[in-house]
Amino acid sequence: MDRIIGIDYGRKRVGVAVSDPLGIFASPLDTVPAAKIIDYIKKYAEKETVARFVVGYPMNMDNTPSEAAADVDVFLKNLAKSFPAIPVTLEDERFTSVLAHRAMIEGGMKAKDRRDKNSVDRISAAIILQSYLDKNKKED
Repeated sequence: MDRIIGIDYGRKRVGVAVSDPLGIFASPLDTVPAAKIIDYIKKYAEKETVARFVVGYPMNMDNTPSEAAADVDVFLKNLAKSFPAIPVTLEDERFTSVLAHRAMIEGGMKAKDRRDKNSVDRISAAIILQSYLDKNKKED
C-alpha cells in the first residue's frame, strides 16, 4: 500500500511524518538533520511505496511566503530532482508549531520533553500531513 510522507522542513532539522496505508491517519516518524533528509527519504522509499510528499510551506499572515520559504524552495528543487515521479503538495504550515505544543500538552508529555525540538518537528510534520489527509479524504 502507498504511503504519503509529510515534511516540516527547517534549515537545521526536518520533521518527517507518514500516513497509514489507507491514507487516513498521519503519524510522526522521525526528525532528521536537514543535510541528510534526501538520503533518509531514499532509504524509506526502498522499503515503502511513496505516493506523494506533503511539504509544509511557511507563509506570513498576509498569505505571502515567509523568509523561511527560500530554504524550503531549495529543498523542493532537490526533492523534485531526487524523486521526479512523486508528486509534491504544499501545505500551509502556519501555527503548526503552536498546534504541536498543544498536542504534546494535551497528550500528557512532560515539560522537559516538550522542549525537545525534535519532538516538535516530528509532530508538526504529522499535523501538516493530517491537514492534507483531512482535506483530501477519499469518497467512498
